[in-house]
Amino acid sequence: MSFRTIEWRDNAVIMIDQTRLPEEEVYNTYEDFKSVAEAIKGMVIRGAPAIGVAAAMGIALGAREIIADTHESFFRQLENVCEVMARTRPTAVNLFWAIERMKRVAEAGRSKTLDQIREVLKKEAIRIEEEDLTICRNIGKWGATLIPQEATILTHCNAGGLATAGYGTALGVIRAAHEAGKDIKVFADETRPWLQGARLTAWELVKEGIPATLISDNMAGFFMNRGEITCCVVGADRIAANGDTANKIGTYSVAVLAKENNIPFYVAAPVSTLDLSLSDGSQIPIEERHASEVTHIKGVAIAPAGISVRNPAFDVTPARYITAIITENGIVSGDYLFGLRKAAGI
Repeated sequence: MSFRTIEWRDNAVIMIDQTRLPEEEVYNTYEDFKSVAEAIKGMVIRGAPAIGVAAAMGIALGAREIIADTHESFFRQLENVCEVMARTRPTAVNLFWAIERMKRVAEAGRSKTLDQIREVLKKEAIRIEEEDLTICRNIGKWGATLIPQEATILTHCNAGGLATAGYGTALGVIRAAHEAGKDIKVFADETRPWLQGARLTAWELVKEGIPATLISDNMAGFFMNRGEITCCVVGADRIAANGDTANKIGTYSVAVLAKENNIPFYVAAPVSTLDLSLSDGSQIPIEERHASEVTHIKGVAIAPAGISVRNPAFDVTPARYITAIITENGIVSGDYLFGLRKAAGI
């Protein structure tokens, strides 16, 4: 990869600013947990796995900021840091997975000195980032087996290196297929209203030299009906026990179109995105964002003032539209209730 999405360097967190792409490749430095939380809220960093890494690193920064004479005081303040992180984005379960993992590590080290606990938290955050790279490469290897030797793949939003620690889930599958020498092309949906497909996925594909075509969201059905799409591969922000999957708004529409046109629809996501505590997708919380994201692009109004706006950031694709879910532990299809539990090691 020719860029790093997020990394810990010199006791600070470095992130590529995804709000500035594709015009500028800018890296921001964060030295306190509140600024990391704001970066997550403000979409400087986005994508479920990347949000999890950012939250872990933010907690590690927060632990360094805590001034405490006792363990009780330290852990009380650490809980506050975790609560701030938890309030940033409600849909991506990786955020909460990372927070709970950091809490467990801190609690397991309660007998250590406070400085030792701070060091343990830093190392755990870095470990989460390193693990994500390995996990995504494994997702890519499994997913590449589903891609024909010649294929045109439609993807929605950005589930690439920018949405993870650096390799990608859906784009990880595409990268792995490309690296395996398969003759692939990609159609990238622009993904309104944040244009993650146009700004981020297209940027990554051009950077990687993978043949790609950008289309607006409402063109997907046209190209499917013409037989120009071989399969669809998308990421996920939360997957319920029955396989219902929350992903960027518009994913559900793509899945329905794929079903109508007999095109395989694959979801690529790490096991950390599974939320087996939820029986189905109706229980997944859906974030609604500010109206200005719909009415403006880059600060320029594209709608009349005073118009009512709805802006859900995610939708839920029912499992019946999903051909298979690709995890680092294998490919799950058919009986998701059984298969996802097995993938999660339960």
